[in-house]
Amino acid sequence: MKIAIIGAGISGLMSALELVEQGCSVMIFDQQQAGKAASWAGGGILSPMYPWRYPQAVNQLAQYGKSLYLEWNEKLKPVSDIDFEIHETGLLIFDEADFETGLNYAQQFQEPMQQCEYLQQEQIEQVNPFIDSKFQHAIYFPQIANIRNPRLLQSITHYLKQHPQVEFIEHCPIEQFQMVNGKVQSIVAQNSQTYEADQFVITTGAWSQHWSEQLDLEIPVHPVQGQMVLFKTPENWLPTMCMNDVMYLIPRLDGHVVCGSSMADCGFDTTPTAATKQKILDACFEMVPELAEFPIEKQWAGLRPGSPTGVPYIGKMPEIDNVWANFGHFRNGLCMGPASARLLRQLMLNQTPLTHPAAYSTERLKSAGLMAQ
Repeated sequence: MKIAIIGAGISGLMSALELVEQGCSVMIFDQQQAGKAASWAGGGILSPMYPWRYPQAVNQLAQYGKSLYLEWNEKLKPVSDIDFEIHETGLLIFDEADFETGLNYAQQFQEPMQQCEYLQQEQIEQVNPFIDSKFQHAIYFPQIANIRNPRLLQSITHYLKQHPQVEFIEHCPIEQFQMVNGKVQSIVAQNSQTYEADQFVITTGAWSQHWSEQLDLEIPVHPVQGQMVLFKTPENWLPTMCMNDVMYLIPRLDGHVVCGSSMADCGFDTTPTAATKQKILDACFEMVPELAEFPIEKQWAGLRPGSPTGVPYIGKMPEIDNVWANFGHFRNGLCMGPASARLLRQLMLNQTPLTHPAAYSTERLKSAGLMAQ
């Protein structure tokens, strides 16, 4: 079976991995370079921020993120020679309003990885001595890890590019589907070249609304900008991830600390702004004042695929025999990525799904138009 995957972010790359490992032949298209949009720009926390604030369908996929990435890293690293750098730092949350829900969450939803404990200031200091003393208490999730997403994307891309069953076509925006009798026969690129396949997968993230008109569906996915700031500290300087008021610090193994993140509706603009940068810095210095002594190495903005509830669309597109969806992950594309791709592969190949697929059904796209009126 020959499959064309449109979009080479984490959803497209993981979908390709899952399918080639099952013997499928895959073409992967991207309008720019693979793995350089939202998947590259994110923080890489392997858990939704405040999972209890999300629909259970999001957490259902996210809970597999860490274990599946560990498996894939083991398989890909000997070939790519790139480690994903899955870094189990644990996570401190200082939002008092979330303490009670957070403490009960793991047991309530049978998610042992979300086990957390209540810490007072003395205990916080033992876990992370750089936290400002004004934070008198916190909840601590010792098992939460982060992944170095640029390395993850490089490793997968390297592995796929050397795979005999994979063809990579970058800097090639796909413009339209060519339909015959309710099936897509081929796709047409911006340069008018056509590509044929048996099945087609849409993994175009924030750009997914592009397909609404052609497929006669309301696809309620739009770009939501998020800004980030990167510090360089000594190796292993900051021992844990920290979160307060939806702002976070994520330490990497080599001493880089990723700080974010904002939310702005500004179309496809990825220009960072000074005002948002200052907001991020204020929030991060409030948690870890000593961070201000280290240099800022970089700042950037990415575009999340905003969707109504953050629950992605995974499965066959309505009323089209051979077009599939894996998009609309909003803020949790990286942690939902491996399980989303596995579920898609299982549905495409008529295998037993790892979770009930109804919550992710693309049938929701048919009703979205009615809801928007």
